[in-house]
Amino acid sequence: MKNLIKNFFSREKTDFASLIREGAVIIDVRTAGEFKDGHIRGSKNIPLDSIKNKMEEIRKLHKPVITVCRSGMRSKMARSILASGGLTVFNGGAWDVLETRIK
Repeated sequence: MKNLIKNFFSREKTDFASLIREGAVIIDVRTAGEFKDGHIRGSKNIPLDSIKNKMEEIRKLHKPVITVCRSGMRSKMARSILASGGLTVFNGGAWDVLETRIK
């Protein structure tokens, strides 16, 4: 029981820098206007409201995906949508925080 509780509450740290070095694609799910105001260099802008329609396009990249947004909420939703489609996807959270973690 103790291990079950420990596993439930533990947060495994994802090595985003390694994922990116190995070819993962960052998808920023904010609006085009938000993306224009600042984003991680090389990231792709696919707003959350169109992520489901772009799933096949994303699948054709044949790469793991890291989703980002302003705070982490939309990227979490996008991660869920993409993962339900069988993609390997990680929630990177807020784009500006991730940007500092991968430098």
